[in-house]
Amino acid sequence: MSAGFQCKQFYIGHQHCAMKVGTDALLLGAWAALPTALQATPAMLDIGCGSGILSLMLAQRTGGQIPITAVELDTHAATQAAANVAASPWPDAIRVVKGDILTYSTAERYALIISNPPFFQHALPSQDATRQQARHTDSLPFAALLQKAAQCLAPGGEFCLILPASSQAAFAQAALEQGWQCRARCAVQSKAGKPVSRYLQSWVKADTELDTEISQLLIHDSSGGYSAAYRQLLQAFYLNF
Repeated sequence: MSAGFQCKQFYIGHQHCAMKVGTDALLLGAWAALPTALQATPAMLDIGCGSGILSLMLAQRTGGQIPITAVELDTHAATQAAANVAASPWPDAIRVVKGDILTYSTAERYALIISNPPFFQHALPSQDATRQQARHTDSLPFAALLQKAAQCLAPGGEFCLILPASSQAAFAQAALEQGWQCRARCAVQSKAGKPVSRYLQSWVKADTELDTEISQLLIHDSSGGYSAAYRQLLQAFYLNF
């Protein structure tokens, strides 16, 4: 079992986390739109931070200049995330909070909320309780996640996440019912001709319907190697790019 994942500017230990560093988190951390200078509240919130990979990617992209709060329910993962942050070039930029996001209370409002949330709704439960918690919506239903994100979001802020194609319709329905609008959505395919496997997406609170920015990303090209678009997106993080 891998003890961690080495990025160009930081290392992520994940041996004590139910969910290891994977393509989903790397895609989201590189794709999510950063807060702009025009936003009065530039702070960021990472919901269910796990090993801390998303928070550290955001810290790298912002040079550690925008404060990040990373909330994690599992004790072992929160401890590992805190250790990863402490060993990174941006130890003062990220605050790891061990707790349940649904009971997390703060007066702060965030210009960016990011999450790689539990997404299995009707799948067979995992035999590993911590993996079950990390992967299944029992601990964080979509409706509750959206309600909490709305409470924590600053005016004009964005909620960015990644979901498998099988969960996209249910999440979108829950979001629209709560007055969210999709600003951008990127369909991720392993290669051309394969079904969409993941959707990167950005949601905002808006009274009127938005024209969603639609894009597509192929992870692999026709030769089986990483595509040019994937390499460009992840070049600041992958050692070999």
